[in-house]
Amino acid sequence: MDQSDRYANLKLREKDLIAGGRHVLCAYIMKPKAGYGYLETAAHFAAESSTGTNVDVSTTDAFTRGVDALVYEINPEKEVMKIAYPVDLFDRNIIDGRAMLASFLTLTIGNNQGMGDVEYAKMHDFWVPPAYLRLFDGPSTTIRDLWRVLGRPVVDGGFIVGTIIKPKLGLRPKPFADACYDFWLGGDFIKNDEPQGNQTFAPFKDTVRLVHDAMVRAQEKTGQAKLFSFNITADDYREEIARGEYILETFGENADHIAFLVDGYVTGPQAITTARRTFPKQYLHYHRAGHGAVTSPSAKRGYTAFVLSKMARLQGASGIHTGTMSYGKMEGEASDKLMAYMITDDSADGPFYHQEWQGMNPTTPIISGGKNALRMPGFFANLGHSNLIMTAGGGAFGHIDGAASGAISLRQAEQCWKEGANPVEFAKDHKEFARAFESFPGDADKLYPGWREALRINSAA
Repeated sequence: MDQSDRYANLKLREKDLIAGGRHVLCAYIMKPKAGYGYLETAAHFAAESSTGTNVDVSTTDAFTRGVDALVYEINPEKEVMKIAYPVDLFDRNIIDGRAMLASFLTLTIGNNQGMGDVEYAKMHDFWVPPAYLRLFDGPSTTIRDLWRVLGRPVVDGGFIVGTIIKPKLGLRPKPFADACYDFWLGGDFIKNDEPQGNQTFAPFKDTVRLVHDAMVRAQEKTGQAKLFSFNITADDYREEIARGEYILETFGENADHIAFLVDGYVTGPQAITTARRTFPKQYLHYHRAGHGAVTSPSAKRGYTAFVLSKMARLQGASGIHTGTMSYGKMEGEASDKLMAYMITDDSADGPFYHQEWQGMNPTTPIISGGKNALRMPGFFANLGHSNLIMTAGGGAFGHIDGAASGAISLRQAEQCWKEGANPVEFAKDHKEFARAFESFPGDADKLYPGWREALRINSAA
């Protein structure tokens, strides 16, 4: 059934749709299955995303046709398909009229992902008009609030040195809290790894109490504020809230030192929105574990990591993991810095659309995945700034002199980049950074050939 006469209008111009402000625009990479035409398949995709079905139905009227999603641009050679979705199509709360990300996903990445005539279709960008943008929560707490706790300037407060307690599972409460204390002697921020919660060998409440005690001791020892991001992810929103409330009660006067981590991809929009609205004063840490199932470049359906990050800002995430932009162990490219700009800047370019955020609070890039001090100067040079959170697990706990020295080496790596110094020369006067070369010799050999001779390190080290 060719529906291109109804669900496609290639005479529409993108600039006019943007000026009109009545549509959400989505750009996909789409390939039809063999034997199907490109425009015909694109129109079927738009129909399935909005008001259509695979047959004509008697209940369709003139108004219904007025809210059809429309294909407005195609490029079969590049497999590009763009669709305009009327804002009126999207579901809104009955309690306050606010927008729902669940509805956005249901339409734009819903049943159309399983259509028989589509080989693959993946969203690479979207544009939100001002009238719809204002219906989303956006972040209530930002990195400025963390900088304030740390006693830093709230503009360009710089690098927050963080880690992930390793191993990701298997520590009992006391060893876990001891690892926190050790890192906090040199670093700022610790997060749970995504599976850490309420295991039988590590009861949640016991761990929370001991981490609180470790934070107090580390703050007294160093004279510096410390931060922790607790995992409150749960299937049941009541469990999520109960975890958050227990943490805040336990930490008391240090409650503003606490972020709440939610695994937003596996739990979906409801868990993020529950945390955002229930605990608006807490930094909302969007962990995206599992996202590679759809965002990986090898996955041809779903949406990209760029799209996921942009949606997280709409939902109200204070920070989201954005990968290492090829400077770590996870998939990524140097050009992924566009993702970081899109979630932090008020005006930013994506791969297909320019987005004006209309003053919505920024979302912090959180960088993790195989990072250590040796990789940091190149990473910062690529990104162009260091106003972010780094959570280096192995990069801290894998340091030859322990977690505190690992944290200091990361902080020194930022200093090295800021000074524009040669990392090997810089290492000669900065012990912890120098010892990172010995801690991660594989990276050192790759990034800084000749470092052994320059630092007078025995090749057998």
